[in-house]
Amino acid sequence: MAKIGFIGLGIMGAHMARNLIKGGHSLFVNGAYPVPEDLSKTTTVVADSTAVAQAADIVIIMVPDTPDVANVLFADDGVAAGLTQGKLVIDMSSISPLDTQAFAKKINALGADYLDAPVSGGEVGAREASLTIMVGGPEKAFALAKPLFELMGKNISLIGDNGAGQTCKVANQIIVALNIEAVAEALLFASRSGADPERVRKALMGGFASSRILEVHGERMTKRTFDPGFRIELHQKDLNLALDGARKLGIALPHTASAQQLFSVCAANGGKAWDHSAMVRALEIMANYEVAQAPGSEAKAA
Repeated sequence: MAKIGFIGLGIMGAHMARNLIKGGHSLFVNGAYPVPEDLSKTTTVVADSTAVAQAADIVIIMVPDTPDVANVLFADDGVAAGLTQGKLVIDMSSISPLDTQAFAKKINALGADYLDAPVSGGEVGAREASLTIMVGGPEKAFALAKPLFELMGKNISLIGDNGAGQTCKVANQIIVALNIEAVAEALLFASRSGADPERVRKALMGGFASSRILEVHGERMTKRTFDPGFRIELHQKDLNLALDGARKLGIALPHTASAQQLFSVCAANGGKAWDHSAMVRALEIMANYEVAQAPGSEAKAA
């Protein structure tokens, strides 16, 4: 079994690490970052990211944003300082495609391979090992990493060269955001019209409007369960990547921009850490009406 380094044991990373351990792999983790209690007992905790790279054959990174990946890789105690010929770095964070290409070139110059492999599926997908994994990088490195990906996900695709995985993830996040917006508008309309939004949601699940977003996030909207599986502030980061990229490409993404504005309303009302399904709350604020409140009620949205 491969010796694996794993850096970034947050909401999703911790579940992904557990699934690798279940698959029989030995994990080395960075003790400079918080390590969940159960993983502190089932992994080898080392001093820093350099030590992780020295101990492991393959280093997996799962952190929030582009600057975080840069720091993990290239700080004085970063991964790059511990790499040797033939090792593999896999970044499963969701970050800038252009910066990913630059990171890959630097890692390749050290004799190591690099894959960008962002994921979709949220905390549930990470816990249940059902993530969608979108990969950019060399085919040989992908073949080496695929057995590990199969322990963490179910839909695994090599999209193209380095950066292509991140580009695919940005496209995914556009689609997810616009679907959340559509579901939120539909349920707000139904609820304000006097219909039971949960019954409407269930009815729509049997027709052409059915989607995973309607199933999971629509239920969160009607049941008011906005504890984060994927935080609004992280989806804002992803949509910023989309909008910045669109400006550089000279294309318009008007509905992506409107979804970002709704997330900004949530953030301005204390919702940066809400689940992204809470986008509905921005619409509720504008409508002065909350989905799932009693028909005929004029109470203001929270």
